[in-house]
Amino acid sequence: MKLCFLANADSIHSYRWIKHFAEKGHVIEWITLTPPNSSFAMDGIKLHLLKGHFLFNVNKIKKILKEIQPDILHSHYAGLYGLFGALCDFHPFVLTVWGSDVLLTIKSIVKKPLIIYSLKRADVITCDAVSMQKLLIKLNIEASKIKIIYFGVDTETSRRPLTNEPTSEGADRTETPIVISLRRLNPIYNVETLIRTIPFVLKAKPDITFIVAGNGTEEIRLKKMTELLGIPSNVQFIGWIDHKDIPRYLNKADIYVSTSLTDTTSVSLLEAMWSGAIPIITDLIPNRELITDGENGFIVPVKNPQVLAKKILFCLNNPKIIEQIRRANIKKIDESYNWQKEMGKMETIYKQLL
Repeated sequence: MKLCFLANADSIHSYRWIKHFAEKGHVIEWITLTPPNSSFAMDGIKLHLLKGHFLFNVNKIKKILKEIQPDILHSHYAGLYGLFGALCDFHPFVLTVWGSDVLLTIKSIVKKPLIIYSLKRADVITCDAVSMQKLLIKLNIEASKIKIIYFGVDTETSRRPLTNEPTSEGADRTETPIVISLRRLNPIYNVETLIRTIPFVLKAKPDITFIVAGNGTEEIRLKKMTELLGIPSNVQFIGWIDHKDIPRYLNKADIYVSTSLTDTTSVSLLEAMWSGAIPIITDLIPNRELITDGENGFIVPVKNPQVLAKKILFCLNNPKIIEQIRRANIKKIDESYNWQKEMGKMETIYKQLL
C-alpha cells in the first residue's frame, strides 16, 4: 500500500505509527508542518515539509496528493492536520484522534465546528479509549466508523523480571526506592501536585528518589518549588528522554505517578504497567479503563498531595501486594495493549478501505 500521513514529524507517537508501516514495506509519504526530531530514523519515509499560510498549505497538500496518488490519507490529531485532511476531500480518509484535540477544543465555540467537520469527513476514525469513543458518538459521529486502536506497548522491550524469573539486561535495580513521572511539564499534566506530595513522603521515608522527566512551560517554576520546599536533593529533573530510553528508566522505578488533569489512554502508563512500576494515577475516566483501584494500581483524586503520598508509602510498605499488581499488569498489557497486535488491527482496517 501507499500510505500518506498528515502529522507532526516531531511527535514520538506519530513517528512510531508511521515508522511501523514503513518497516512493514509499505510506501510512506509524510506531510508535516514540523521538521522531524533529530533522533528519528527516516529510512523508507519520504517527507514533505510545509511552510506558509494555512490556505496555501491546503492547496499544496492537494497538489502533493495528486502527484503521489496514495491509497489512503491518514491524519493524526483532529486539530490542524485533521482539518487539512478534511479540506483536501481525498478518500479513503482516516483520522486518528489523540484526546486533547477533541477534549479541549470542543469547549471552544470557534474550534468545535471545525473539529466536528473534520470528524464527519473521515471514512474511519480511530481513538484509544472507550470514553473517547462514547464522546465521539455524543457528537453525532457515526458509531460504525469509530475504531479503537491503542498506542500500545512494544512487549519485546525489556522489563523488570518478576519473582522467580531470571534477571535481564536493563532491569538493574537500586536499593533506594524510585518514584518516576514521565509527563510533560505543562499545566495540563499538573506535575506540581507530585512536587507538593514529596515532603509528605519524605517525612516517613527520607531515602526516596523522585525522577521527573520531560520538559515544558512549568519547568523553571517546578524546579524553584523544590528549592522552596527544601527537597532538591531528592528530586532529579532529567529533561526530555528519548523514547527508546524510557524502558531503562521504568525498569529502575518502583512507582509511576501521573497527576494529569485530563487524559485518554496514556502510553507512558501502559509502558509503566509493562515494566513493573506500580501506577498511581489521577481519577479520570480513561484511567479507570486501565486501572482498578487496589487491584492493578491506585487511583487518587486530582490535586490531592496527601492522598498521593499515602498511596506511595503504601506501595513501598507492601511488597507482596505489589508483586501481585505487577503480574496482573504484565498480563493485561500482553493480552490487550500489545503494540504489534494493535498495528496488525490497523493494517486490516487499511486493507478493508481499499
